[in-house]
Amino acid sequence: MKPIQTNRLCQHVLLAVIFVGTLALSGAAHAQSEATKPDWQKSFPARPLEESASRGIVTRDPSDVVQCNGEYWVFYTGRGVPSYHSKDLVHWQRGPAVFHAPPEWVAKNVPENRHMSYWAPDVMKVGNRYLLYYAVSTIGKMTSAIGLATNPTLDPHDPAYHWTDEGIVVQTHESQTGEAFNALDPSVFQDTDGSLWLTFGSYWSGIKLIQLDPKTGKRIAPDSEIYSLAYNDSIEASYLCKHEDYYYLFVNWDACCRGTNSSYNIRIGRSKTIAGPYLDKVGSDMLHSGGSVFLPAANGPLIGPGHAGTLNAQGKNWFTSDFEGDTRMNGNATLAIMPLSWNADGWPEATVNDVKPVSSATSTAK
Repeated sequence: MKPIQTNRLCQHVLLAVIFVGTLALSGAAHAQSEATKPDWQKSFPARPLEESASRGIVTRDPSDVVQCNGEYWVFYTGRGVPSYHSKDLVHWQRGPAVFHAPPEWVAKNVPENRHMSYWAPDVMKVGNRYLLYYAVSTIGKMTSAIGLATNPTLDPHDPAYHWTDEGIVVQTHESQTGEAFNALDPSVFQDTDGSLWLTFGSYWSGIKLIQLDPKTGKRIAPDSEIYSLAYNDSIEASYLCKHEDYYYLFVNWDACCRGTNSSYNIRIGRSKTIAGPYLDKVGSDMLHSGGSVFLPAANGPLIGPGHAGTLNAQGKNWFTSDFEGDTRMNGNATLAIMPLSWNADGWPEATVNDVKPVSSATSTAK
């Protein structure tokens, strides 16, 4: 009997060694695979929301974060409008892109767009479907169009999952008559009365507003009024929200897309009516380069906040954006989620937990 027990013991030990070795090889292979990925495909360590705004995923120009079937979804600039999803806002997994082939209208209307690179999407559930707006453009030109895609669900495992191309919502081109503006950076907003609106614009004459039909998601009429909301010589990435009696307009000033050298910063103003005028904290009109700083360019390791959004989740209010560069992520852009509060004067404030408060002793010394 003893020899049999010894043989069995040896077999168990051998199997354990093989198992541990396999795990080690698998781990090494995974680490090697991660190391060889380009930065935009990597996931960096996720920190708790109480410690960091950065979610450790490389994204630029994120949409609002929306919920579907118990998960949070975000869409961002990239080939075909890529996505991420999360169950807890902390750990994110890559999701499917909206498009796997370009919509038919792109080649005719924006012929210089390449590689299905679609920009700055935004998404909202209206009625029983999700409306996703996105920009197709030509770098440095007004040859741009904002498109609409719809889906009854964001869950790719749902049998009803299917993106439908609804065509162009608004477009601009180099030879357009009248005011020069650019159909970029769409942001959708639904008012408390059910009306639906879209802000957009980048550089040129600034940020515009049009009304949409909630039933179609498209413009209420081809020649409906275009309202001007804000202007600066470098302005884009608008976002509207409402709190109590005011509409709040967030915009970006200065330069994006330079990693940790970006000077992007978020400005804000508010108005009693949706069409403005939007005034900043000192009463300056955003149509005349007004706009109070909401988030500066530098926030500890996070540089260049942009593309504002808001979210109510887990019983709290959150401010969402990207940062053009995170020094802990090789300078790549990152999705950011941070606590949002409203001060006594009715202005929103975002807390970037990555910025460490200066101690009283240090402050006194300075």
